[in-house]
Amino acid sequence: MEEHDVNFTAESAQLVKALLERDRQTTAEDEQEGKLPASVSWVASGDFTVEVGKRQLGEYIRTWEVQPCWLHSLDFLCTTEQERRTFHHYRARFSTPTPRRPIRGTASVYFAMHASSVQPRALPMEVHFVLESNRLLHAPATTRFREKWLADVVESKTLLRNEVQL
Repeated sequence: MEEHDVNFTAESAQLVKALLERDRQTTAEDEQEGKLPASVSWVASGDFTVEVGKRQLGEYIRTWEVQPCWLHSLDFLCTTEQERRTFHHYRARFSTPTPRRPIRGTASVYFAMHASSVQPRALPMEVHFVLESNRLLHAPATTRFREKWLADVVESKTLLRNEVQL
């Protein structure tokens, strides 16, 4: 990972750190426990491309129960490698534009699609995400996304902007 990569955000760095820490603490017993089914069948790591990842994340986002007023864009940020794992970073930016305010506050969700370089390439990509300015790590198979999280980020940024008054 290059330190000057402007696309590698603090949220992306925190996401990688949390995932690596989680992997260090995982035991064989943890791996045998059943997991909730994912809403998307994630592509095998051997078949992964940045575009396939973007398409699948878009499919996953469409399963979220958010009001249609929330518009979003999904962008690939960068690829990093750490501890025999390859991380593909994406950002989904959400906003609720109106005719009066075409560009309102935004809330970002940062995704990491990742795979181990030492595991079989037939295994599916793992997917995790964090919300902007939040450290809680989420996984599609275990987390039900809440629209309120987006509203809370936008509201927090608006309150901060009103307090700072640049």
